[in-house]
Amino acid sequence: QVQLVESGGGSVQAGGSLRLSCAAYGYSYSSYYMGWFRQAPGKEREGLAAIDSDGSTSYADSVKGRFTISQDNDRNTLYLQMNSLKPEDTGMYYCAADSPDGRTWWLGVRFGYWGQGTQVTVSS
Repeated sequence: QVQLVESGGGSVQAGGSLRLSCAAYGYSYSSYYMGWFRQAPGKEREGLAAIDSDGSTSYADSVKGRFTISQDNDRNTLYLQMNSLKPEDTGMYYCAADSPDGRTWWLGVRFGYWGQGTQVTVSS
């Protein structure tokens, strides 16, 4: 049973920083993708950053240069460092992992395991 648990969300002023964490339980593969998604009010969920088992990373244009995805394999934890936050970064942030029957496609990867989400609010 795969379980992803996010933490680290909160409220911050524009220009500030937050670090999100995602603890992964029961998810251990030699080859994998994990990522961070965001859903803003009234908008569809969008992919922000992804990392594979080799440590290669990909970013959406909207966060490139401001957000950094990383992982601690020893602790089975995924991170998203968010700097220079903008009001448009406000939304629910989800940690995700790939699965064969995942219904969300991004970067050619099926994401099928999801955390419960953590809210990020950026005020101007």
